[in-house]
Amino acid sequence: MKNNFSIAIHGGAGTLVKGLMTSELEAQYKSALQKALEAGYTILNNGGSSLDAVETAVKELEDTPLFNAGKGSVFTNQGTHEMDAAIMDGSNLKGGAVSLITGIKNPILLARDVMEKSDHVFLAGEGAMQFAKKNGYEVLPPHYFYDEVRYQQWQGIKDSTTFQLDHSVKKDGKFGTVGAVACDGYGNIAAATSTGGMTNKKWGRVGDSPMLGAGTYANNKTCAVSCTGSGEYFIRGVVAYDVSCLMEYKGLSLEEAASEVIQNKVLQLGGDGGLIAVDFKGNIAMPFNTEGMYRAFKTSVGKKGLAIYKD
Repeated sequence: MKNNFSIAIHGGAGTLVKGLMTSELEAQYKSALQKALEAGYTILNNGGSSLDAVETAVKELEDTPLFNAGKGSVFTNQGTHEMDAAIMDGSNLKGGAVSLITGIKNPILLARDVMEKSDHVFLAGEGAMQFAKKNGYEVLPPHYFYDEVRYQQWQGIKDSTTFQLDHSVKKDGKFGTVGAVACDGYGNIAAATSTGGMTNKKWGRVGDSPMLGAGTYANNKTCAVSCTGSGEYFIRGVVAYDVSCLMEYKGLSLEEAASEVIQNKVLQLGGDGGLIAVDFKGNIAMPFNTEGMYRAFKTSVGKKGLAIYKD
């Protein structure tokens, strides 16, 4: 290994106001982020690939009910859980994604299997479930994904036409989409994102998370990106790819490109949120235009950080 390596993770951006969350809950969040970060970093430190590192970090976050991904995913209008995930390998531009899947404990693992065990990139709904069963995935009962806070969020709006972006709740609610980006010791980069979508969503709504180029993107020439926020706007702005484009065609640095997209372009569209990104040198950027974003990073040159609110 000759390259500096690094990893960054997020657990959603949004209305994270200091003092609204109990200190116990804040400690739980920080502990969960730290655990996921270390799991991914350990793989990199042992000479593993960025792809394995992001998959492992996201899997850890899917397994905690604190985040809107895997266990603890939000409720749809029908009272079910529909989950999305995507993973992308910057070394060969291969990717895998799943959407509208139910009962799968770790959607990110299924996304990787789509990339490696099918000729496709994106599988959704019933077809994705058939693929999962064919590849030996257990379909878990709804109670595995049940979370009381998520249930109460849904109860508040379930008979209305309102849907709720997880990150817009002005109370001690729990946040969103999870993701990871990493650069390994060989200079390969990867990104992974997983989400339960929005509370009370209807009609098979899909956000930006599983869409390569919108919520997830990786290219060794530029950067790896995982987004979180108001998905409709991130899709319209092709946000993840836009960061890469600004680097590739305009020569912007990672920091400049990520900041331009989140602090200017997304806001001009009317959207809010944030992203985490890493370039092929191991540099990290984590801009957001909301009150806060659950985030953490660690590098082989000794830099590390973990935060929830604006600094």
